[in-house]
Amino acid sequence: MQNIRMAYSIDEAAEFTGIGRNTLRMLIEWKKLPVLKVGRKLLIRGDTLEAFIRLNEGRDLRDRDTVKAISVHSDG
Repeated sequence: MQNIRMAYSIDEAAEFTGIGRNTLRMLIEWKKLPVLKVGRKLLIRGDTLEAFIRLNEGRDLRDRDTVKAISVHSDG
């Protein structure tokens, strides 16, 4: 993927990846896809989004039990 932005809103991530907004929200609710909360807005890091897609290639993203979660690493 080229021109990856630092972070995407749900709508932007849906447009960028082709994954539906409702599916993205579901993945976030299931704690499969980490987000940054800014007030009420949810942002998904571009590198996290790319890693999530690679990790779950070939999987049904609507099947909670088969989707693999991306782990978040803290530097502090």
